Amino acid sequence: MPSSTPAPLNPIVAEVTQRIRERSAERRALYEQRMADQHKRGVHRGELSCGNLAHGFAACNPRDKGELKLMNSANLGIISSYNDMLSAHQPFETFPETIKAAARDMGSTAQFAGGVPAMCDGVTQGQPGMELSLFSRDVIAMSAAIGLSHNMFDAALYLGVCDKIVPGLFISAARFGHLPAMFVPAGPMPSGLPNKEKARIRQLYAEGKVGRAELLEAESDSYHSPGTCTFYGTANSNQLMMEIMGLHLPGTSFVNPGSDMREALTRYATEQAIRNTEPGGNYRPFYKQIDERAIVNALVGLLVSGGSTNHTLHLIAMAAAAGITLNWDDFTALSAVTPSLMQVYPNGQADINHFQAAGGMSYLFRELLAAGLIHGDIPTVFGTDLTAYTQEPFIENGKIVWREGPEKSLDEDVLRPVATPFAPTGGLTVMKGNLGRGVIKVSAVAEEHRIVEAPVKIFEDQNDLKGAFESGELDRDVIAVVRFQGPKANGMPELHKLTPFLGVLQDRGHKVALVTDGRMSGASGKVPAAIHISPEALDGGPLAKLRDGDIVRLDANAGTLEAKVDPAIWAKRELVVANLDHYHVGMGRELFGGFRHLAMRGEEGAGVFGGFEADDLARQQEHISQEDA
Repeated sequence: MPSSTPAPLNPIVAEVTQRIRERSAERRALYEQRMADQHKRGVHRGELSCGNLAHGFAACNPRDKGELKLMNSANLGIISSYNDMLSAHQPFETFPETIKAAARDMGSTAQFAGGVPAMCDGVTQGQPGMELSLFSRDVIAMSAAIGLSHNMFDAALYLGVCDKIVPGLFISAARFGHLPAMFVPAGPMPSGLPNKEKARIRQLYAEGKVGRAELLEAESDSYHSPGTCTFYGTANSNQLMMEIMGLHLPGTSFVNPGSDMREALTRYATEQAIRNTEPGGNYRPFYKQIDERAIVNALVGLLVSGGSTNHTLHLIAMAAAAGITLNWDDFTALSAVTPSLMQVYPNGQADINHFQAAGGMSYLFRELLAAGLIHGDIPTVFGTDLTAYTQEPFIENGKIVWREGPEKSLDEDVLRPVATPFAPTGGLTVMKGNLGRGVIKVSAVAEEHRIVEAPVKIFEDQNDLKGAFESGELDRDVIAVVRFQGPKANGMPELHKLTPFLGVLQDRGHKVALVTDGRMSGASGKVPAAIHISPEALDGGPLAKLRDGDIVRLDANAGTLEAKVDPAIWAKRELVVANLDHYHVGMGRELFGGFRHLAMRGEEGAGVFGGFEADDLARQQEHISQEDA
């Protein structure tokens, strides 16, 4: 058993949790009622007619078919993001057979319910395909829903790792909240070329000092085998947050693929998922496990680790799917009391394997629980509260056992105790002012670069910035404004391709920043970037009022973003109208016109599903008001 007892909850963490609970009360109650009603209607194949059921197991082997005809054993639905082109998802190829074998050994069954798309931002970065990236999250949620809609299942196993995949799977798990859910990762690839060297060669390439052959060699040495990329971007932020919400087994997030431990953890996840079903005797549905406490835990985990800016969108959409209203002010409030305990690239030079070796999740849990920074009393897929997550898995006699993890960090250059953090506050903050609201990640930005006041250079296509850099037009103090990059305009692509050029300018001694209604990425780096600016330029946002040469002040410390333009002139200035036709055709983008039309604002999660229960409650209130009138 764990040797430590959680401390009383930090007052600000408690206050923010209560504020979210009160803000969400009506929609959360409606969500829980809907999930309870779904449970009453039947969570598995017992509700199907004989014809329905015969179709559902027609392809099974005789043994599994026999089990499925009975109603007293569990049947697991496998939802997988497997494809063999992308390193993070390729290991999932063998997981279904492992899961099916483990289920049979438990006297149960598992079926591959459906696959979901998994695209890689690393491949599409700076390409037209990146404009489908954020929308793929919602496609994944819908794809998983289609797989589970056959109603053959007592629980679901979600196989996913990367950027939009896990948030999309989470949204689907929330809408099938009457089912127990187990998230099963594949793990990071072994370490490759050191991150500092990779960044150096990228910057040399941007300056024209090395060629494409040298750049490709460096990239190949970095991303070199099956598994997730090893820097601390959105994919690895996903894994940390799933574990800190209790949706992973303890210690499972950062175990390398292809290892005996990874295989053993996948088998154990299957066995535990069966135990969490109604036939397994310990019914633990998603909707009773994930509430505002788990969401706050995920948010604290994101902040304490200097995680991906993409989760200022994803977490809001994920919470909404579970009937919880989260906003950017919650991020800022928690950031003020959440110390920075991790330095993994781009926040430092270590990779996620170094974090794992330094003490990993078990040490991080121990520190957060001891400081009262997370809710330790939430239910988990492991069948306990979070105090069990200070343990890590080992193999003894062919079986997994859990032992207490390290009580001290094994490398304080990578992982620190709460008593001596890298910084006293978290790595994300909200930016606001007369240019709208956005977010900035400062965990990788040096203190001397956090305030920039300079003339703006405006771009309406990220590809134009490279030309301006090469011509010397940007060789000065400058704030690059890349607008018309929001979800309604072109799907809100990441603009990480711009980082090397802006980094060169900063290294030359210039004051440099980026302001955009698009995204950067989980790899947001040393250049200050105010991103996700909302409302976006296409949606009447004030970025469309800016003109070349306007002075803008970005103050990451104060959380302000202001155009220093005379208020009278600013009030009368018209919005620029851009021609966005080139964003809407080719590489499948024409198929997503409806998504662009429906897209919500960044602070609402930039999704296309609306507000779930919030929309229904608003319609009910409108109906009541009309009746009163």
